Amino acid sequence: MVFRLDDNDMWFPNPMLYPPDEDDSAFCVGGKLTPEWLVLAYSNGIFPWYSFQWHEEPIWYCPMNRFVIFPSEIHISHSMHTLMNKEEYSVSFDQCFDDVINHCSKLRIDSEGAWLGEDMVKAYTHLHELGFAMSVEAWRNDELIGGLYGVTLGHCFFGESMFSLQPNGSKLALIALANAISQYDNSIIDCQFETPHLKSMGGRHIPYKQYMDILHKSINNS
Repeated sequence: MVFRLDDNDMWFPNPMLYPPDEDDSAFCVGGKLTPEWLVLAYSNGIFPWYSFQWHEEPIWYCPMNRFVIFPSEIHISHSMHTLMNKEEYSVSFDQCFDDVINHCSKLRIDSEGAWLGEDMVKAYTHLHELGFAMSVEAWRNDELIGGLYGVTLGHCFFGESMFSLQPNGSKLALIALANAISQYDNSIIDCQFETPHLKSMGGRHIPYKQYMDILHKSINNS
């Protein structure tokens, strides 16, 4: 079942009562991309994944099997350890959010099903301005070589997109993110959908209920 949302009535149905038919199928259609809608969505494990280039209104997803990375379980290969130990590489946080999200958009907008269009860029940039979204940047000397951005609630990070301009750029950013939040209880990196790349970095599936238990504890204790 796909729910029709009213733009003037901000709510989402309970995914536990009305689970999506498939993990990669739409859960709701409609609503808005305002900060209020987005924070409510992410607080319930729901996220938009679409583009006005292909659809006329927001489409929302809520997989019941969540693909996540627990920060303490991040996999760092021997080659990545070697790379990270080189003084020419460094990582920063929230130093150039606009550059990160625009690189992510540019690398995807021409591909089939591209979802990171102008409307999404504006929405997440607004979230960043309000303190609900952050970026991680990877550098080689003074050159930006990769990064990622996503939404933050409590000590949970909801990954939206990543990019690499040089090999391992996004991996450097992801490892730095995991190390930064691993000190907190109930921290988690939500990967949204499984990919071979994220699985190789330590991603695994957990049930939606466990996911929401972690998220609620993180928000309430932060």
